[in-house]
Amino acid sequence: MRFMFVGDSMTIGRAGDYTWRYRMWQHLNRSFGGPYRIVGPRTELYDTTTDAPVSTAYADPAFPERSRKHLAGWGEGWLHMAPLIRETVTATKADILLVSLGLIDLGFYTNSSQTAVNARAFIAEARAANPHVRAVLMPVIRNVRAESDAPFAAECDRFNELLAKTVADLDTATSPLLLASPPASYDIHGDTYDGTHPGPSGEHKLAAAFAEAMYQAWDLGAPYEPAA
Repeated sequence: MRFMFVGDSMTIGRAGDYTWRYRMWQHLNRSFGGPYRIVGPRTELYDTTTDAPVSTAYADPAFPERSRKHLAGWGEGWLHMAPLIRETVTATKADILLVSLGLIDLGFYTNSSQTAVNARAFIAEARAANPHVRAVLMPVIRNVRAESDAPFAAECDRFNELLAKTVADLDTATSPLLLASPPASYDIHGDTYDGTHPGPSGEHKLAAAFAEAMYQAWDLGAPYEPAA
């Protein structure tokens, strides 16, 4: 089973972060009942000093390089990942995509309708590479901007409605799609370090949302328990 993390700045993480990818790696090691691999064309974190994804300074240096793999980028969204996903799934032979995208799209690039079109294109391209690929999609979690920008908040809500419709429309038995449940207790003031990007508690909550979706729908893994 090959897992690939796909996301924006919340997924790639910055230098010094653990990342929710790390938390999921810990969870899979504890709970996955068979062989698995984490795949992807990238391994780095975003370096704020150079404004480039070149850092290897994970908070836990023991996080093995083979498990740091991902397809995530600071400032990248559905708009950027849709053109890359077919070639990436082909190259990595990914079986399950864990996707957290949309906030950067709505904040800078596309409205909710356009973002939903790109999400559908992403799914089609992934399936073109692997007709049996599975995906768990995370709805957009509002950030601090939504507290003062009502139109942006409305676009986040509308996109999440469109994403739920996308999952309902495109889910198939041969290529299942899941809509993860955003962590109910997620607090942008306590679970992030800047109102957007997850700190340690936020990382655990994001990893748990993906883990619980896979366990409940597909009986993969086990209920999420944070590592000691």
